[in-house]
Amino acid sequence: MLGFLGLLFHFLFPEGRPWHWFVYGGLVLLFFLVLQFFRSPKRNIQKDPSVVFSPADGRVVTIEETVEQEFFQQPMRQVSIFMSPLNVHLNRYPVDGKIAYYRYHHGKYLVAWHPKSSVLNEHTSLVIQPPNEKEMIMVRQVAGAVARRIVCYGKEENYVEQGSELGFIKFGSRVDLFLPLSAKLQVAIGDHVKGGLSRIATY
Repeated sequence: MLGFLGLLFHFLFPEGRPWHWFVYGGLVLLFFLVLQFFRSPKRNIQKDPSVVFSPADGRVVTIEETVEQEFFQQPMRQVSIFMSPLNVHLNRYPVDGKIAYYRYHHGKYLVAWHPKSSVLNEHTSLVIQPPNEKEMIMVRQVAGAVARRIVCYGKEENYVEQGSELGFIKFGSRVDLFLPLSAKLQVAIGDHVKGGLSRIATY
């Protein structure tokens, strides 16, 4: 797409002008920003069944007790991670387990840090049942004002592995984790976390 725009610009304005280089430079810069956004860095993920790892790169913006209305319908601990356009946007499964529930919801595109974006924005909800009778958790991918496409690889009844690829939220947004109240948090608001590496909580 960016190459097409460059060729179109050259076709419409074939004569060389100094300001043309600002346009070409901007297109090249945009290309590298998009390339960075879709990167999938290799990570040495050490699986641990007693740990809930971060599903995304970003900054912890919310930690609160709330009643999760969609699936659990009971008090849960919500941890929200905001992803800026400069973060890796590949999401990862925080635990091993079977996908007990999956839903995609159409919605609005409020800014990702808006308090109601978790339920009003376009989002996917994924509930994972860890092995060994551990309590289920929910991962929610939430679109933002810029993000207009959520990709989730999970399907109900699939067994998923901790640290493997869950999906993408294209061009920014946030991921919400809903944890049992018995889980012991390992992060605080403002902490920067990395998907598959940073500990969010322990059972």
